[in-house]
Amino acid sequence: MNPRLLLYITFILVHTQGFAQTIIHGKVLDEKGLPLPGANIQIKGSYDGATSKKDGSYQFETSETEDQVLVIKFLGFKTQELAITIAQSPHEVPTIELIEQITEMNSVTISAGAMEASDEKKAVVLRPLDIVTTSGAMGDIVGALQTLPGTSTVGNDGRLFVRGGDASEVGIYIDGLRVGNAYGSSTANVPTRTRFNPNIFKGTFFSTGGYSAEYGQALSSALSLNTKDHSLRTQGDLSIMSVGGGYAQTLANETQSISLTGNYFDLKPYQNLVKQDFDWERAPYGWDVELSAQQKLKKGGLVKVLARTEAGGMKLWQVQPGDDGRGMFVNLHNKYSYAQSNWRNSYDNGWSLFGGISVSSNKDALIIDTTPIERKTLLSHAKFTGIKDFSDRISMKVGAEYFIHNYSEQLKTENQQRSFGERETYLFTEWDWYLSKKLVLRGGLRAGNSQLAEQSWIDPRVSLAYQVSEFGQVSVASGQFHQLPIENFRVIDPTIGNSKAKHLILNYLYQKEGVMFRAETFYKSYDDLIRFEGTPTYPTLLRNAGSGYARGLDFFLRDRNSIKNTDYWISYSFVDSKRSYNQYETEVQPDFAPKHNFSIVVKHFIPTLKSQLGTTFTFNDGYTFTDPNESGEMNSKTKSYQSLSFSWSYLPKPNLIIHFAVQNVLGRENVFGYSYARQPNEQGVFESLPTGQPAPRFLFLGIFLTLSKDKTANNLNNL
Repeated sequence: MNPRLLLYITFILVHTQGFAQTIIHGKVLDEKGLPLPGANIQIKGSYDGATSKKDGSYQFETSETEDQVLVIKFLGFKTQELAITIAQSPHEVPTIELIEQITEMNSVTISAGAMEASDEKKAVVLRPLDIVTTSGAMGDIVGALQTLPGTSTVGNDGRLFVRGGDASEVGIYIDGLRVGNAYGSSTANVPTRTRFNPNIFKGTFFSTGGYSAEYGQALSSALSLNTKDHSLRTQGDLSIMSVGGGYAQTLANETQSISLTGNYFDLKPYQNLVKQDFDWERAPYGWDVELSAQQKLKKGGLVKVLARTEAGGMKLWQVQPGDDGRGMFVNLHNKYSYAQSNWRNSYDNGWSLFGGISVSSNKDALIIDTTPIERKTLLSHAKFTGIKDFSDRISMKVGAEYFIHNYSEQLKTENQQRSFGERETYLFTEWDWYLSKKLVLRGGLRAGNSQLAEQSWIDPRVSLAYQVSEFGQVSVASGQFHQLPIENFRVIDPTIGNSKAKHLILNYLYQKEGVMFRAETFYKSYDDLIRFEGTPTYPTLLRNAGSGYARGLDFFLRDRNSIKNTDYWISYSFVDSKRSYNQYETEVQPDFAPKHNFSIVVKHFIPTLKSQLGTTFTFNDGYTFTDPNESGEMNSKTKSYQSLSFSWSYLPKPNLIIHFAVQNVLGRENVFGYSYARQPNEQGVFESLPTGQPAPRFLFLGIFLTLSKDKTANNLNNL
């Protein structure tokens, strides 16, 4: 044969065999066995592939031979690679089942009891900006939270009361670390405020029950405040207010920022202009200095430092029922310091670590008539947590905490002192299982030990959420919670044990862009509440002998879409709460737990006037009290509490804000209860005095000026 012809035939045979086509076919399904049309199937490293049809089937030709890797992709599902050996044509690939990919953006979140879901972009209810622009709150964090469902307004106190629980049953945390004495010190019937400025926080997590196993020592609720990760720019902020003033200087670059703030307030000039119902010897005054710093680390970590020190006081005469004189003289001076540092970092292996320590120090120097009393509190908290994402479906959180709690009170004239020193240890773990993007289960355990009470306990907690529609979900939560008694009781009997509560919550949440609606029903049972003999001022013989319950429902609607340039929310709560506690021998409705609570907040922005107008109306059906002239305990009730507030924020220049607010515009005379004389008068009647507001209205005027290179920056940038 001609050699050239042989060479030509050999060339044709080789290339014909090289370009032989193999047919690849198969089917792509989801985890439930349903077809996935539109999935992309491709041989890795080549252009050979196809897209699955309506029934999930696919077919394509390839010139590749022997061992290959098939890559299957579909939006919303995990990419899968499958090794195949092409031995014949057609080649049938085993049925492929793609697993749904779960992310924060498409997954359901636990909402039972929580006023913010785990994903901040989805369910933040109140941001710092919301807090400072809520009429009636006067820039106080708790004042704004009192417009949310599940809370009660107790005007002569100022602390946070949740679902029939006392204010001491709410734990307050900053960056996950417990804050001791989070409210400013005050005397009886003079409302207090939280100590910290909303400007330093980036968001809040407020749980009205059934909260995470990460937190403890709170029978009712947890309020977690998260500080900013980094300041935006270098700027100075000057504030001049009707009650004082302050200045904050912030220095910032791409990796670190530091802010130093100083404030002074004095209500004496204001109260000289506005008549007060209280007989002030010296109106409330005080100063504070605060340092906040953030440092980004090279490997993605972040270190934060927060430190604050403050001092203040007040002097007043408290009229006593049946006394014709000025009454009892009270002189209070307070010193407080708080410091914390925390670190967090995330790693490529799926671990995220957090460590932090905080110290709270409080000293009250109190003179009642001529008797000097000194109270000191020191609370230290160390915490370490680790979060491990095993996959997009399973996540674990573990942690350990250690508390040092020292308290003392001294009657100086008689050199009498009593105190206690406590050491508490806690371990906790919590697991999230995403059974699908529509169904998530969270289970947790929290174990605690009190060295002083010689008591250990374990609290199981569980919650479940299911997405019932595109914008709606249902959640249920249940758990057990322990709390050691307040300091005033523990110093009498340091060995007194925990009180206990159990929560059961059912929640429905509807959330669409700009609109949120949530309805929630709950039941709480109480056991081992503190009962005592004696009086509230001088309790004796403490026992864990009380019990009770709280049940009810909440509704909340927030809408930022329906009315142009308007944001409003409406809250309603019904609480049926009874407990035997303190000196009460029967189960009574506590004086801090009104049955019906309603509030509406409206904010409307007028671009042409560069102004935001706001109004808040708050209502509850009144407070219970015991009238000794009648039989029984908690046998009477005040008239309803009502307050209408108004605010106006004006921006004449981009860096200048003028804010004016009036609390209780209509001047309604709200009464929170009555105090009675210890002994009846000659007619056998116990004389009384109402407990009310310091003044019919409270007026506030503030001017806030920002100084920076960016002339458009203002104080709102901090929020």
